[in-house]
Amino acid sequence: MCGKIYSLHEPEVDCISKGKARVRYEFGTKVSVATTLKGGFVVGMRSLPGNPYDGHTLGEALEQVAILTGHPPKRAVVDRGYKGHGVQHTQVLISGTRRGLTPALARALRRRSSIEPKIGHMKTDGRLARCLLKGTLGDALFAVLCGCGHNIRKILAHLRKLLAAIITLILAVLRQARFQRHSLAAA
Repeated sequence: MCGKIYSLHEPEVDCISKGKARVRYEFGTKVSVATTLKGGFVVGMRSLPGNPYDGHTLGEALEQVAILTGHPPKRAVVDRGYKGHGVQHTQVLISGTRRGLTPALARALRRRSSIEPKIGHMKTDGRLARCLLKGTLGDALFAVLCGCGHNIRKILAHLRKLLAAIITLILAVLRQARFQRHSLAAA
């Protein structure tokens, strides 16, 4: 740690280089997000104070997923920042890899691009971009709460679709019953 202070009211803030032209740097704490490939549910989320290298955090993230879900993940699909991860018990697919991929692994690797919008939604809808809790403990709690909020929003969206389908079905049945009553009354 270099000892620079970027914020007087929150001295634990780090400068995170993004490598993008529009937003080159972000100030805050790095957060690791682990989601399922198919459903997009957050199964692990933790804050990483001190701005560590991504490859060094993969083991901790997979360990958290194993603790929370009850079994270790068989496969992890990550971006290029996770080269040199040193994980042994999980198959790690790094985006941009071409050699030795079966069609099923190539499909799983393409699903990696669906995670970026989820992170964006957590930053905007879940307010992950600005943590209002104090200290490293506040950052850790806020990261977990944002992951929970994301899962709850996904569940509510699924329930909303189910309710709409049920209401549509009930209205169709009522229309059919009304049509049969009118056709019997006319006959």
